[in-house]
Amino acid sequence: MADTPTTSTGLKQNVAALLCYILGWITGIIFLILEPNNKTIKFHAIQSILVFGALSVIGGLLGWIPFIGRYFITPLVAIVGFISWVILMVKASQGGKFKYPIAGNYAEKWSA
Repeated sequence: MADTPTTSTGLKQNVAALLCYILGWITGIIFLILEPNNKTIKFHAIQSILVFGALSVIGGLLGWIPFIGRYFITPLVAIVGFISWVILMVKASQGGKFKYPIAGNYAEKWSA
């Protein structure tokens, strides 16, 4: 396997990209602050903030709907979030990127 570039934090780029997703939007913000000049890390950080921030807001707001929110929407958002989390972390750790619909386009645009 070829050497992966390192970041200004001393982490390999694929490890830093994976860590952008580890705690959702929280680590996205942390790595956006720590690595403002690395386009790859910036992409993953912004995508993490957008995807998991949106899922948090959607789950929080729609979870208040009586019955449907609590027993259908919240579990559905949790499942989508978990599957997204795994896919994004695996792709990032492999050095690739998975562009999430809509959020990935914004992340790519804003990280350029």
